[in-house]
Amino acid sequence: MLPPVLEIYVVWHPGDRAGAAVADEVVRHFHGSLFTGLLDGAVEVYVRSAGWCGPDDAPRPIPMPHAPPANGLEQAQLTVVVPVLGYELAAAVESGQGAWHRYVTQIGTGQRLSPDRVAVFPLVLQRGAVEGTELGRLLNRFHGLDRGPRDVGETVAERRCRDLAQGIAQFAGGAPTGRLTVFISHTQQPGNQEQAAVRELIARVRSIIGHTRLNDFFSTNDLQVGTDWGDALRANAAASALLALRTDRYASRAWCQWEVLLAKRAGMPVVILDALHQGEERGSFLLGNAPCVPVRHRAGGWVEADIRRGVNLLVDECLKRTLWGRQRELAGRLPGLDVTWWAPHAPEPVTLAAWLAERHPAGAAVRGGGRIRILHPDPPLGPAERQVLDQVAQVGGLDTPLDILTPRTLAARGG
Repeated sequence: MLPPVLEIYVVWHPGDRAGAAVADEVVRHFHGSLFTGLLDGAVEVYVRSAGWCGPDDAPRPIPMPHAPPANGLEQAQLTVVVPVLGYELAAAVESGQGAWHRYVTQIGTGQRLSPDRVAVFPLVLQRGAVEGTELGRLLNRFHGLDRGPRDVGETVAERRCRDLAQGIAQFAGGAPTGRLTVFISHTQQPGNQEQAAVRELIARVRSIIGHTRLNDFFSTNDLQVGTDWGDALRANAAASALLALRTDRYASRAWCQWEVLLAKRAGMPVVILDALHQGEERGSFLLGNAPCVPVRHRAGGWVEADIRRGVNLLVDECLKRTLWGRQRELAGRLPGLDVTWWAPHAPEPVTLAAWLAERHPAGAAVRGGGRIRILHPDPPLGPAERQVLDQVAQVGGLDTPLDILTPRTLAARGG
């Protein structure tokens, strides 16, 4: 069992009833199927509201690096606290003393003492709770959730959970003040019939991203005069989360194919917005094995809720990849795990071929009965998919089948 990576604590005063709804949103989001595909302990969500020793007491303490749990359980690598700031919590801490004041003070102290391991993302229910109050003095130094630009078509829960996932991904990835960048991959010269629809889709995607805290890289606007546009596209496609706008001619465009290939080989998150209109003469195997969100086109244009779903999924994929990398680092403490390749996504011919080419000397060393174990997040591959990957490995010079596992299939073996 690996030590826990991320623990999220949602804290609210029992009198601020909206806090329970916020906690429910966070629990449902981070206990959803996307994150359960990681190894046990990747993400745990806890709530803190009811008094620990009685109704007038503050909740059970939150374990911090400077104050670990007394029962000897291993401390999480990362602790994220989401204080829900309402009038009742403000009233409970206003006197500058008492259990709730100590509790909120300890949250800020834990972050100050361990800024690389503790993050605080407040959520303000009422502005009056933090304006000129003791609660504001304690927590206003932290930039809160749901305080950026707003898309009127987006639900509050969507916005809060995306903000939280993005903030955690940046914090866990070592860039808390940076912003995730979305590389928008699209056709440059669509045919006449789809030209207007493609332009509209690109505009709506950029508008939706503009109402988030994300950055975007859009080749038409972001390439500087005099630069080698091929090198610039390569560099950005391999260092960003890629959102592929799959319109009718997307799969056949050489640069669209290169952008997807570079992102996959770099292990970057890829999400496809499926916006086919007439359809494709031939797709591309490069587009397989990536999450795909259909985008509907109606009389009023492209359905923005579909686009937002794809963008939000891409943010979650970024966090998932970061947590998987953290688990890989921690795996060095488990001598029996013996993983050759911690694949951030399910392996496919595109990524397996690149991995084999990069480590061919190591591959040669396992001839004669050795084992190459590949571990990737759930869900597992099917038998036909594994057979194809075995064939690719054999062509690449390996004479032993690949041992391809996910956390679920590893646990089934008793690993």
